[in-house]
Formats: sequence, structure tokens, C-alpha cells
Amino acid sequence: MLSAKSAEVVEATLPVVGGAIGDITPLFYQRMFAAHPELLTDLFNRGNQANGTQRQALAGSIAAFATALIAAPDSRPDALLARIAHKHVSVGISNDQYRIVHEHLFAAIVEVLGEAVTPEVAAAWDEVYWLMANALIAIEDRLREETAAAQRTGQADLWRPYTVVARYQETDDVTTYLVRPADGLPLPPAKPGQYVSVRAELPDGARQIRQYSLSGAPDGVLQFSVKRATAEVAGGPEGEVSNHLQQHLRAGDTLDVAPPLGDVSLAEGDGPVLLASAGIGNTPMTAMLAHLAATGSTRRIVTVHGDRDQLSHAFRAELTQLTGKLADATAHVFYERPLGDWPADRTGLVDLASVDVPAGTTAYLCGPLPFLRSVRAQLLAAGVPAADIHYEVFGPDLWLGQDA
Repeated sequence: MLSAKSAEVVEATLPVVGGAIGDITPLFYQRMFAAHPELLTDLFNRGNQANGTQRQALAGSIAAFATALIAAPDSRPDALLARIAHKHVSVGISNDQYRIVHEHLFAAIVEVLGEAVTPEVAAAWDEVYWLMANALIAIEDRLREETAAAQRTGQADLWRPYTVVARYQETDDVTTYLVRPADGLPLPPAKPGQYVSVRAELPDGARQIRQYSLSGAPDGVLQFSVKRATAEVAGGPEGEVSNHLQQHLRAGDTLDVAPPLGDVSLAEGDGPVLLASAGIGNTPMTAMLAHLAATGSTRRIVTVHGDRDQLSHAFRAELTQLTGKLADATAHVFYERPLGDWPADRTGLVDLASVDVPAGTTAYLCGPLPFLRSVRAQLLAAGVPAADIHYEVFGPDLWLGQDA
């Protein structure tokens, strides 16, 4: 894939480009949004721009792709690309926007690195960029075709209006919405573990897009849950979309929703499954557990969840009910600051030392990055192969390009 000459140049310059990426990416976004302000208001997550996580994710993905090309020039890191492609399709990124990104990203690289960007260096990194961009374009085109066919509406448009048929307050900060297509046509298919994108029009006219994991599969509706993002949780300004939805979205209202996407979903089979989550990360795990219960699964199922306390634990009752419906399932809950009497060995952060992880387990993880790192390391130590540990992260994937 990557030419031998470019591979040598990229390998030699990767430390320089990687070391400067923290200066390159803010300048890139500044230049791109100045030329195309509509991308910030109607496509990119303004919260992630404010707290810097989108910049980190972009840097991580570029570094990870370049590193993979150097390590194996004749192969393609499809797992990395699939995760990015699902996110891109879910928000409506189009093929022509890759040229916009290229223009402003390379202008930022030249501005930051100056004379270090020789024609040879520019050509090598241009090859890296278009290898990644064209691979993503191909994957995303295929995903769009599959998604359009799965919509079962005869329309290729990503967005459809959905009517809110009900909303439930799970905790003080978490609200669940049940929505149905306003056009009366069938629901698109969904896999347990996937997410939907919603597009909300905010008071300033911006149409911001957010993804929310499906938290169940009731008949005839899509169910997703929204946690209000405080400034502390968001790492910057309060979550403008989560707050807007919770304050204004009521039964009878309509909302633009894209079909379910996501590369992490429960695989069929009869082997043991471990579902590990923290906080609102239990939304896709609840959907997986509901699917297993609804299909009468006899698989060995281990659920592990960590939360602040009983009152902040969304879907606490569902965890007990669904576990009780399964033939061979156990639930292990850890609270950092439990209310009332609570077992000492279940107080604090999630610790798998007291959890029986069966041989042959496939694990699914969702939660904050420190939780994902900790639980993944514990699973590896318990003998679970890295290939059998799957994770979903809310927001930009800051694990990309790191030694995970």
C-alpha cells in the first residue's frame, strides 16, 4: 500500500510530525472553520472542539494509521478504519469533505513545521493521507448503501423525523427516550450495542449532532438514553445538546434521527460473554442484556458495572430483572460511595479479582477511558485474548494511536 520511498520518509519524520501534532491540529481546525463555519455549527461537536478531545482524536487516528502502514506496508488497519467510518457515516460526513480537510490540514502542517516540510516529506505524508482518506471513502460508501437499504424507506437520506412517544427519568441526570418514525414506515434494523445519531436545533440556529447508544429494544420504537453532561463531566462547557434535549424534548415532539450504526455489537454464538460498564456506559450493555434475555440465551453471562452510588446507577432495576430472566447469568455491581450497607468487596472501583471470568469469554466494555484501560488490563491478566475484548467509547476515541 505505502510505497517503499514514502515509508522511509514517514518513519523518519513521524517523531517530528507527532511531536508537533498538538500545534498542528488546533491550527487546522481554526483554518477550516474560518473557511467553512457551517462545519462547526452543523457537523462537528462544538463541545468536543471546546474541550480539545476532537483534536486529540484526530491526532491519534493519523498517528495510528501512519504507524500501522510503517509496520505493515502491504496491509490496512481495517479495525481502526471501521470505527472511524461508522462515526463519519452516522453524522453525515461526505466524500468531498476529505479534500477540505486535506487543504487545511496540510496548510497547518506547513505553517507549523516550516522548512522541515520538504517536497519529499510533503509527498510522503500526502500519500499517507490519501491512503487513509480513500480507504475510509470506500468503507463509508458501502456503509451508506447498506444503511439506505436497511432503512426500508426507499430513500437514501440519512435523517428521518421521529416522534417521541415517551420519555422516562432514569436518574436525576439520565433520561430515556422512545421514538418512532414519524412517516409511519418501518424501523431500521438495529444490533444490540449500536448507537443512533440525533440532530437537535439549538437556540442559536446551530444543528448539532450527537450519538446515543440504544439502551433497549422495545417493539416498534428505538430507545436511547441521554445523560446530562455537566461542565465537570464534559471537561469544558456543559453539554449543550444533552441539556437541550432534557429541558425541551417531550412526548409528541419530533426529532431528526439517523439509523443505528456502530462497529461494536453483540456477536451471535454460544460462548461466555462478559459485559463491563461504568456510569452511563451501561446503555449498550443493557441493550445487549435485553437481547440475550429476549432470545432466551443459555450462554454464560457475566455483567460487571461500576457507578458512584445507587442513586446515580441508571437501569439498576433492569439489571436485576434481566439477569433473573437468564438461565446462567450473574451481576456484579461496584459503588464508589455506596449508600447504606454495601459489601466491602464491592465498594470502590471495578475489580475483577472477585469475579469469575470463564474460559473462552468474549468481553464488551463501555465507559470512561480510565475504566476501559483498567478493565482491559485485568481481562488480559485473566487470560482473555486481546482479540476477544471489544470496547465502545462515548465521544472522540482518545485510545486511537495509544498503546491500549
